[in-house]
Amino acid sequence: MAKKSKDDCKATKSHTIDDLQKKLSRLRRKLKAARADLESAAAAPAAAAAPAKTAPVVSPLAPKDGFPDLPVISGVDFAAAKAGVKYAGRLDVMLARIAPGSSIAGVFTRSSTRSAPVLDCQQKLAALAGQSDGAGYAILVNSGNSNAFTGGVGVQAVAQTTSAVAQALDLPQSHIFSASTGVIGEPLRAERITAVINQLRDSLDPTAAELAARAIMTTDTFPKGAAVEVEIDGAPVRIAGFAKGSGMIAPDMATMLVFIFTDAAVDQPVLQKMLSRLNRGTFNSITVDSDTSTSDSLLLAATGKSGTHIGGPGSKSGKAFAAALGGVMQDLAHQVVRDGEGATKFVEVAVTGATSAASARKLGLAIANSPLVKTAIAGQDPNWGRIVMAVGKSGAPADRDKLTIRFGDILVAENGWVSPEYQENAGAAYMKQQDLKIAVDMGLGQGKATVWTCDLTKQYIAINADYRS
Repeated sequence: MAKKSKDDCKATKSHTIDDLQKKLSRLRRKLKAARADLESAAAAPAAAAAPAKTAPVVSPLAPKDGFPDLPVISGVDFAAAKAGVKYAGRLDVMLARIAPGSSIAGVFTRSSTRSAPVLDCQQKLAALAGQSDGAGYAILVNSGNSNAFTGGVGVQAVAQTTSAVAQALDLPQSHIFSASTGVIGEPLRAERITAVINQLRDSLDPTAAELAARAIMTTDTFPKGAAVEVEIDGAPVRIAGFAKGSGMIAPDMATMLVFIFTDAAVDQPVLQKMLSRLNRGTFNSITVDSDTSTSDSLLLAATGKSGTHIGGPGSKSGKAFAAALGGVMQDLAHQVVRDGEGATKFVEVAVTGATSAASARKLGLAIANSPLVKTAIAGQDPNWGRIVMAVGKSGAPADRDKLTIRFGDILVAENGWVSPEYQENAGAAYMKQQDLKIAVDMGLGQGKATVWTCDLTKQYIAINADYRS
């Protein structure tokens, strides 16, 4: 065998050293990551409950491209941490810091058993309405526990956590909003959250919106985000937000949390008016299971950092901004439905020809909330008789002989009877699609409304039967 030359030996030796240095570098990175995990675990006491559950399989209706690349909203920073609120080892608390000079608006569940954080937010917004003292804001959110039906203990937990944020960020406590989502009726261990407040403060980052979105998930199978950039008065305005929601979703502020941010300058009364109006046709027009949460909250903050001031709802800038904001809200609302617990079908229910818009909405919700309609859709059964049933039980004005039903473009029924053109195999083929449209025309007037829902599957039962175990 030929002997290696000195150059060959040097090359081999150099190659070996390079390999060792690369391995050492990889080991150092792993050690650094392990140390970070240990420090995080030490900062937050381990939850008394069992380790985190395995993440559910992502909904087949989830956006194919995953979480969007949200633009940075100047004046807003985010952070997320593992506090062990319910499960150890998962992100479950998020913090958003909002710059001084911003305005904030919100809408909340009207449930008579709404949570302590919801009541606190409503009181703070009422006190701030139409006023601005120039101070910034913050939003603190935890998953794993809704802090609802917890009496005075729940009120104390809100005070304890918002006070800790106020001190850490040097903000008035009246400017700290909070939200909680998860199990109802269990006391919130506030000390687990306050233990990670400084960690959250120190890791605030304008690019960390996705981490924040993941930290507020409960039975969600994917984080939900949406954004838009629109030109107003010749300058770009950005709007971005994220939401959580999968079950216990029904109109009346339609469990669901939503946080939206914009760099536009919008006076607080205008911001609140726009949000309340747009909410009706977006988050208040979705339903997964007809159950309204105790914790539903939607907060919208406008930092003004773009320098573009938005006028009233009737102004050119107001109309442009409202259209863009409405698009983001509808996108997020649809994602909540697409992540409905166990969902395999996304369903639009469009009602026209009703005696009024309110009547149309009532009819649409009767169809969208019907367990018989939803299970037929899950079974890919074009059982249009169940839609007739839902219309009849709604209590809204209806005339059997003027009713028209369509599945997509397929005419199913008209004039009080099945259409002579309808073929069952065509309806069955249509029901195999993931995105469906049920159109009902009442033939009575000009009222119309659209609501969105999903099917009701065996998986929905499995998720909720095991929710607390």
